[in-house]
Amino acid sequence: MQRLGPWSREAWAALALQLLRPPRAPCAGGTRDLGPQQMIIREKILTAVISCFKRHGAKGLDTPAFELKEVLMEKYGEDSRLIYELKDQGGELLALRYDLTVPFARYLATNKIKKMKCYHIGKVWRRESPSITQGRYREFCQCDFDIAGHFDPMIPDAECLKIIYEILNALQLGDFLIKVNDRRILDGMFAVCGVPDNKFQLISASVDKLGKMSWKDVRQEMVGKIGLAPEVADCIGVYIQQHGGVSLVEQLLQDPKLSQNKQALEGLGDLKLLFEYLTLFGITEKISFDLSLARGLDYYTGVIYEAVLLQTPARQGEEPLGVGSVAAGGRYDGLVGMFDPKGRKVPCVGLSIGVERIFSIVEQRMEATEKIQVTETQVLVAAAQKNFLKERMKLIAELWDAGIKAEMLYKKNPSFLTQLHYCEETGIPLVAIIGEQELKDGVIKLRSVASREEVDIKREYIVTEIQRRMSES
Repeated sequence: MQRLGPWSREAWAALALQLLRPPRAPCAGGTRDLGPQQMIIREKILTAVISCFKRHGAKGLDTPAFELKEVLMEKYGEDSRLIYELKDQGGELLALRYDLTVPFARYLATNKIKKMKCYHIGKVWRRESPSITQGRYREFCQCDFDIAGHFDPMIPDAECLKIIYEILNALQLGDFLIKVNDRRILDGMFAVCGVPDNKFQLISASVDKLGKMSWKDVRQEMVGKIGLAPEVADCIGVYIQQHGGVSLVEQLLQDPKLSQNKQALEGLGDLKLLFEYLTLFGITEKISFDLSLARGLDYYTGVIYEAVLLQTPARQGEEPLGVGSVAAGGRYDGLVGMFDPKGRKVPCVGLSIGVERIFSIVEQRMEATEKIQVTETQVLVAAAQKNFLKERMKLIAELWDAGIKAEMLYKKNPSFLTQLHYCEETGIPLVAIIGEQELKDGVIKLRSVASREEVDIKREYIVTEIQRRMSES
C-alpha cells in the first residue's frame, strides 16, 4: 500500500457515513458479509498485524466463541449488559465472548500458566444497537497481544505501546496519537477530590466520555445523574482536562493533593519510568499522557492506553480532531486470580487492535487508489482452439505441482476472448496459451495481460519462466 496524503474533512465525512450505513439484508443488524475484494483487504491488515505480533515473539492462541456465563459476568462494568447470553444448553448457562482478554485470563488460570506471550485473533459479540455505535458492530474481529508473568515494571508495557506504534505505521492510516493514563492515578484523583468510594466506577465511566462529550455535559452527568457534589466535579475537571508528556507527570508528582495519595504516586512513578522506556524506543512524539482516559472495563489495574486517528486540521493552529479509537489496552494484574481456585494472581498487560474501523478506512483508500486483485492467481492456462481440455489439464497440473498459483476455465471449449476477459476482470497477470502450433513446436505461448506481449517458451522451461516473472513483479 502506498502512503496517502492527509484526508480532507469531506473525505472523513464520507467515511463516517460509510461506517454508519446500516448493513444490507439478509444480514442480522450489526453484522455484515465480506465479499472477495473486502476479504483481500482484511487479509492484508491481518497479515501486517500478525507479522508484527510474531516479530515480538508471540505464540498463537485460540479460545471458544462462547464461555460459561459466570466467566464473563461482572468483568466489564456497566458494559456487562451488552453480553450475548445463550439459552440453557443442557444445564450450562453460556454466553458469547465479549472480548478476548477474559478468555485468555481464564485459559491461563485453567492451565496453571504463569508466563506467556501470545496473540489471539477472533470474533467477539456485543449486544449494542448498530444505529448508535458509529462503526461498532455487534459482531466484529479483535486482534489481541498479551504478556503474562512477573517482570520488572513497565518493560512489557512499553513493548505493547511500541507494537501499537509499529502496526499503525505499517498500515499507513495517517497521523495518530496514543493516549496513556493509569487507573491508580484516576482512583487517587477521585479520592483527593472527595468522590465517595461507591461512586468511583460510575465517575470513571463518565470521565471516559470526555472527548465524545464536552466537559460541561460530563459535569452535568456527574452532578445531575450520579449525584456528585458540584465542587467535587469541579476538582475532577481541573485534573482531567490536562494532557501532555513526561513534564506533566513530573508536575503532578509535585501536586499538593495527588502527592499525598499512595495510589496516585505509584501510578505517576510508573508512568515516569514508562516515558523513559518509550524515549529509548523512539516513539514519545506519538504518546500523550491524558488524564481523561479511563477505559471503562473493570479489570484494568494499572497503565491504560488508547490509540486514536487524528483528522488533519482545516486551518493552521487548529487542534487535530480524533476520529475514533483504533487500538487500546492496559494492565490487568488481578483478572487471572479471579479464575484460580486459590486466587493466585498472574500480572498481565496487553493490547487490542480495532480491525473493523481500520478495515473501513483501508478499504475506502484502496478502492480509491488501486485495483484490488481478488485472487492470488498468477497464471491462467488457456487454449486458443477447441479440443485442448486434456492439454490444459496436463499443463495446469504441472504448474500446481511446482507451487504456481494457476487457474483454468471449467469449460471444454471456452472462447479465447472469454479467457482473456476473465484475466482482466480478476487481475491475473499472465496467460499460458497452448494450441496446435504450440503443441507441434513444443512451446507454450506466455502472454502478459497488461502489455499484451506474447513470447514462446519451451515447454520444459515454462515453470522456471513463470516463477522468474513472478519474483520480479
